[in-house]
Amino acid sequence: MSDHEEFDPAEGMREELAGYLAELEHYRMPFGRYKNHPLHALPYEYLHWFVEKGDGFPSGRLGELMEFVYHTKASGSEIVFSRLGKRR
Repeated sequence: MSDHEEFDPAEGMREELAGYLAELEHYRMPFGRYKNHPLHALPYEYLHWFVEKGDGFPSGRLGELMEFVYHTKASGSEIVFSRLGKRR
């Protein structure tokens, strides 16, 4: 970083969000009632069921992405998913 560039603490968060969204663009639920549905389109109630049942989300990347979608929807920020699947 040069002397005249300003540090942007949100840059890392934007990059992380972009990474999640790029992955969610094509990631599908591999099992269950919503098999083959895009993860970002899973209903909040279904995601919340994983939290309530006590075992939590599945292990691995699937669980991480489901948890991201759950927390995004729980906070009312699901608008970030609005363009997924609509890009050409």
